[in-house]
Amino acid sequence: MNELIGRVFSFQEKVFSGNSDLYGKLARDGQSPKALMISCADSRVVPEHIMQAAPGDLFVCRNAGNIVPPYSQANGGVSSTVEYAVMVLGVRDIIICGHSDCGAMKALCTPGALDGMPNVAAWLRHSHAAVKVAEEAYPTVSDADRVRVLALENVVGQLAHIRTHPSVAAAIARGEVALHGWYFDIHAGELLALDGETGRFMPLDADRPLPVALPAASRLAADYLQAAE
Repeated sequence: MNELIGRVFSFQEKVFSGNSDLYGKLARDGQSPKALMISCADSRVVPEHIMQAAPGDLFVCRNAGNIVPPYSQANGGVSSTVEYAVMVLGVRDIIICGHSDCGAMKALCTPGALDGMPNVAAWLRHSHAAVKVAEEAYPTVSDADRVRVLALENVVGQLAHIRTHPSVAAAIARGEVALHGWYFDIHAGELLALDGETGRFMPLDADRPLPVALPAASRLAADYLQAAE
């Protein structure tokens, strides 16, 4: 702990002093982040570090398993964060990012791993659809690859969940929000992104367009009624 406290002093003396204008602007004008990023709480996955983001660039929500519970009337931290990011901060991009060697996904693959942790078990029920997909759609996958498969399918599942949130659904319909599904490989330092057209994760490549799970585009199902009128 002393080592971490020492870094606070280093931040104050070196980092803050060199960026005092930026911090002053943020304190004076408030925040207007470019994206909401929902990632795992794993200490090895640091969204701001991965994206080389400056203060004010990202609105970040971290939890075990990078989970977004489906919308309900019950209040929750993730739901509140999503609603605030979309309706108050006006973020235009939402990223859900899973990662390799995820402890939450490992627990879901290991019988008895959650015994004695009822709160964790209840939280991870929001990934049960991904577990079912991994079990039934990947019958020949090896045990060594199962956690990776589950982590990738979990990102897909959480993207489906976030679309049940009224604030997100309305923003999508207006064409104001794009959804992104990412997977960070800790060992390789590589990011994979979900391509909504193919349904597959692709490596990010500086020479190719960014794969997007759901691009921002107006999606008004009743447009034909307005045209007929």
